[in-house]
Amino acid sequence: MKLSFSPEDERFREEVAQWLNDNLTGEFEKVRFRGGPGDEHMFQEERHAWEKKLAEGGWTCIGWPTEFGGRASSIEQQVIFNEEYARAGGPGRVGHIGEGLAGPTIIAFGSQEQKEKYLPGIVNGTELWCQGYSEPGAGSDLANVKTKARFDEEKGKWVINGQKVWTSLAHESDFCFVIARTDPDSVAHKGLGFFLVKMDQPGVEVRPIEQITGTSEFNEVFFDDAECDANDIVGEPGDGWKVAMGLLGFERGVSTLGQQMQFQNELNEVVRIAKENGAAQDPVIRQRIAQSHAELKIMRYNSMRMLSGQSGSDGSLQKEALIYKLFWATWHRSLGELAMDVMGPESQILDPGQYELNRLQSMYLFTRSDTIYGGTNQIQRNIIAERGLGMPKEPKITAKT
Repeated sequence: MKLSFSPEDERFREEVAQWLNDNLTGEFEKVRFRGGPGDEHMFQEERHAWEKKLAEGGWTCIGWPTEFGGRASSIEQQVIFNEEYARAGGPGRVGHIGEGLAGPTIIAFGSQEQKEKYLPGIVNGTELWCQGYSEPGAGSDLANVKTKARFDEEKGKWVINGQKVWTSLAHESDFCFVIARTDPDSVAHKGLGFFLVKMDQPGVEVRPIEQITGTSEFNEVFFDDAECDANDIVGEPGDGWKVAMGLLGFERGVSTLGQQMQFQNELNEVVRIAKENGAAQDPVIRQRIAQSHAELKIMRYNSMRMLSGQSGSDGSLQKEALIYKLFWATWHRSLGELAMDVMGPESQILDPGQYELNRLQSMYLFTRSDTIYGGTNQIQRNIIAERGLGMPKEPKITAKT
């Protein structure tokens, strides 16, 4: 693992910092440090415009190959970009699912036609994506999906029926990548397909889910004879599990750097408040802040370790990546608790008849879900044990008849 940066990398750092300093001004001044967990509903139009501004400057998809619109930036330069983005107060990205998940998956597994059709909109910041994985009965157990896709010979299209849930930013997205069963008789991870589905069409209904924060960052999505072009299945019918697992490798990959950028901004805000209100004088609070700082550094170094190592032919990462979700979810939940303690008892009180949370209050409430979505902590420990350490699988309990 490389922890140092070359003179060329440092020149790149200066370029990034200068561009951000010049452009996070004027109409974009208000979006600085906004749009993190629990705060995604703020300044949506301005953050959409910011995504296009990033694209104009060539700062989207910087790790993608140049033939697909990226800069082919090294891991070191991607780390630098995210560090400087955090330092400048860059807002939460609205295009991160397309840039970090959909795009790399299409590059790795998609056809030339799919690359030409979908990648430019992601690079330009004009087309946003959401993820159609979880279902009411298939959250951590993704292989239990019930959504079905059948091929209509007359129309020459795939027809999709089913329900997805906890779909972040579905209400803002242009496309959704959807896991569905192409073989109705299949079970578990067999007989699945990976589809690229247009959201603005008859047969797709998005219903916001109100969260404990009072906002609706994620949604239920219902597919009722929604259509997908014949060429918009990634790979072949039955390849869905392989493609889906490859995508999860990208989720544990470079996209983690942007997430850590938001974490750093939140920790910086906690430290600022602790200094202002005197909470930093409490030795226990100081110790917890120091621990949060050290663990965020550990998170960063582990990300660099797993990104610097050898990847599988399908883009999957090393076993070190298996620990990432468990680590960051637990860390972030603790940061939310620290933020409330730093703000003091007043942080738990709102004006009567009003439900407007500040950034850290929203973050605290949002972090209660971190150890559940994307695979609960218990499921993550099973994955580490079974896939990482090669331990026997948990025995299944069958009911007696």
